[in-house]
Amino acid sequence: MQITYEAGQIFTGSKWITEKTVIATDNGIITAIEKAHHELSADVVKLDGLLIPAFIDLQIYGANKKLFAVYPTIEALQDLYTYCAEGGAPLFQPTVATNKIEVFYACIDAVRAYWSQNGKGVIGLHLEGPWINEEKRGAHIKEWIHEPRIEEVKDLLEYGKGVISMITLAPEVCTVAIIKLIQSYGVVISAGHSNVAYEHAMQSLDGGIPVITHLYNAMSPLQHRAPGLVGAAFRHPTVKASIIPDGYHVDYAAVAIAVEIMKERLFVITDAVTETDIGRYQHKREGEKYEAGGILSGSALTMFKAFLNLVREVKVPLGQAVNMCSLYPARVLGLDKKYGEIAPGYAAQFLVLDKDLNLLDIVTT
Repeated sequence: MQITYEAGQIFTGSKWITEKTVIATDNGIITAIEKAHHELSADVVKLDGLLIPAFIDLQIYGANKKLFAVYPTIEALQDLYTYCAEGGAPLFQPTVATNKIEVFYACIDAVRAYWSQNGKGVIGLHLEGPWINEEKRGAHIKEWIHEPRIEEVKDLLEYGKGVISMITLAPEVCTVAIIKLIQSYGVVISAGHSNVAYEHAMQSLDGGIPVITHLYNAMSPLQHRAPGLVGAAFRHPTVKASIIPDGYHVDYAAVAIAVEIMKERLFVITDAVTETDIGRYQHKREGEKYEAGGILSGSALTMFKAFLNLVREVKVPLGQAVNMCSLYPARVLGLDKKYGEIAPGYAAQFLVLDKDLNLLDIVTT
């Protein structure tokens, strides 16, 4: 189906267009972007406001009181899609925290079933744990944390082939052989929930770990005699890192410091959970955050709220804030040739904002 849109102002992900522009699409893909030279036909869809690329959330656990690990079902993924899309992120990576192996398998089955019914938005599955450092476990269940065995890892990767897209692990509890095995399946490794020393961290990043999970949280901190994983994130020239800009997980001043140092290497996640009293992860909403057993366990963010926090609280320039929520996470999973920009060949997925940055519309053709 061919649809043509008209917009008065666009941020494409790389430049600003401030004159009236038409965007031609065919079956959900942008085919052309041109200056509007004449009066357009009545069937052109007019989008009044600022057009920006839709957002992408690479770490979210549940919605509508259905934690995906507890409800590994098509319905739970549909709830997640609705929550993410209404919050500006029609693409998302459902995430499962440290758990029993059978829970991971059930979640893999659910993603496959969701895709088989043409379910929207799911990029792949993010496994956060169980191969993490228990000293930096945060709200993760201690008894399920362990060092991986080659057979265990290979069995999981074989079962989850084509579904598992990212695994968060602690480099100090995984051998080089384990890391290379995971990478051989095309899975993106992210270092997190780690107490790794700075030197070991730099070796692991140089060795091919391309991402760090929720910067500052659940990791060896930056200290003047022990720079830790935070120091490695700041100093490494290519590693990317996610961050949770809710003012609870990370103080806004610390977010600003990371933005200034890491620039295009820093991207946003929500790390959002949902209220639940079923299962081992008992998330309870406390204001604008969630806690489990008195421990900070997840955010109440949407990607759009995170974007507003970047602009209003951290004072990130508007275009950079957009990219931190769209183009930069697309790069992490190698999706930046189709998502994260408004350009020919890219998916026609836009957000429409007014001058006060209110979200007016979400286009997901």
